[in-house]
Amino acid sequence: MINKVFFLVIMSLLVLTACSPFRDQSETEQVFYFSGIPDQNVAKWANRYTVLEDYLSADLGIKVKGIPAKDYSSVIVAFEQGNIQMGWFGGLSGVQARLEVPGSSAFAQRQKDGEFHSVFITGKDVNAKSIEDLGNLTFTFGSENSTSGHLMPRYYLNLAGIDPEIDFNGLPSYSGSHDKTWLLVQTGAFQAGALSESVWESRTAEGKIDLNQVTEISRTPAYYDYNWTIRPGLDDYYGSGFEQKLIDSILNISDSEILELFNTKGFVPTNNDNYLNILDIAVESGIIK
Repeated sequence: MINKVFFLVIMSLLVLTACSPFRDQSETEQVFYFSGIPDQNVAKWANRYTVLEDYLSADLGIKVKGIPAKDYSSVIVAFEQGNIQMGWFGGLSGVQARLEVPGSSAFAQRQKDGEFHSVFITGKDVNAKSIEDLGNLTFTFGSENSTSGHLMPRYYLNLAGIDPEIDFNGLPSYSGSHDKTWLLVQTGAFQAGALSESVWESRTAEGKIDLNQVTEISRTPAYYDYNWTIRPGLDDYYGSGFEQKLIDSILNISDSEILELFNTKGFVPTNNDNYLNILDIAVESGIIK
């Protein structure tokens, strides 16, 4: 009887260990995993997280690994399943992730993310001066889970009297990323589109966008967007005080290379309440049920 009880206890401990969301059986040391939505071109996306890996590993004193993501949904699923403990999300994808993991928290954003905007663009031969002129055109959003590339542009199109499912020339497309959106419009594959102001401004400054081929016609009003979000229970696994140390590490980033890769001069505190308007709009739009 004693042997049977002992066997059951041991088996229970093994199951709990195997199911731990922060456990990688191939690792022999504690590892902190993070990822982020692939909203830009692959090379730029990969570089920003490689550099951040090195910074966080040195600052936190443990191994830190960035996990590549193929699309927005895969980052949300990885966060939900505990395969990552921190994610760089947009406003909408952050809300979706936190709904899946009660107790998770948005804790940092770029300075610009408190007043973010979407940019509406058109090709050179399109005669459009405002959002109201976009009806009957071919149109591409970014990712379906993007705040600045889909949710907010759709919201403001609706306010302007344009139903994307009815009023465009065919159903709208979803490019998958902001960089693909401007490129599709620039090459004439679509007559119009919407994307993040951050990507639009940075690619314009880099000279990658040909302003003779594509032009900005409008920007949305401001809203909250990108944020770092963490799962609950980090102190239980990584040790007392780890969560605050991580938060401080992100907020205190001064490395110019990291900041440039994130298109910012620094990170500032944020909280879940700042994204309640995003949640309301997503529910109203039927994107969140």
